Amino acid sequence: MNRPPAHFALYRLRAHLRRGGIVAYPTESSYGLGCLPTHPRALQKVIWLKKRPQGKGLISIAADWPQLAPLLRPLPDDERTRLLGNWPAAKTYLLDARARVPAALRGRGRSKLAVRIPAHEGARALCRRIGSALVSTSCNRSGKRACRSEREVRRQFGRAVLVIGGRTGARKAPSRIIDWASGQVLR
Repeated sequence: MNRPPAHFALYRLRAHLRRGGIVAYPTESSYGLGCLPTHPRALQKVIWLKKRPQGKGLISIAADWPQLAPLLRPLPDDERTRLLGNWPAAKTYLLDARARVPAALRGRGRSKLAVRIPAHEGARALCRRIGSALVSTSCNRSGKRACRSEREVRRQFGRAVLVIGGRTGARKAPSRIIDWASGQVLR
């Protein structure tokens, strides 16, 4: 059986995400569960699939700053330059979100958004290919171990997610979460 051309697969992936579809993809330490960060129905589906409390926010990853900028309040040039000097890395920073960012992404009652330009080249390449930032929460049901293989993703989530294969990074722990303004390490 012949594989469809790469541009057809990319078209189907983008269409899946625009319709509110969920994807699972490799990151630095495990598979991530994601969707478009501005799609409210997809955000609710991720929260429901994970059985995650509504009040917690979700992390967004991107290939570069221009993919994150529409989600965040502007930073002064010198501060943005300093921030970008920390990426790509397994460091997630809390930054002030724009008012229109869905509450499910920030977390109910929160004004900051967790963002990262990942150290995992495959995750950055995925964002480049779809032309957008992606939600990136660990691919697991709340309280369970994060999936590290396609097989584990399929076992936990079946056909509820589109699995994008690949190898996870060698990190054992998830990214650190740091409040950019205060420097406080939250995880």
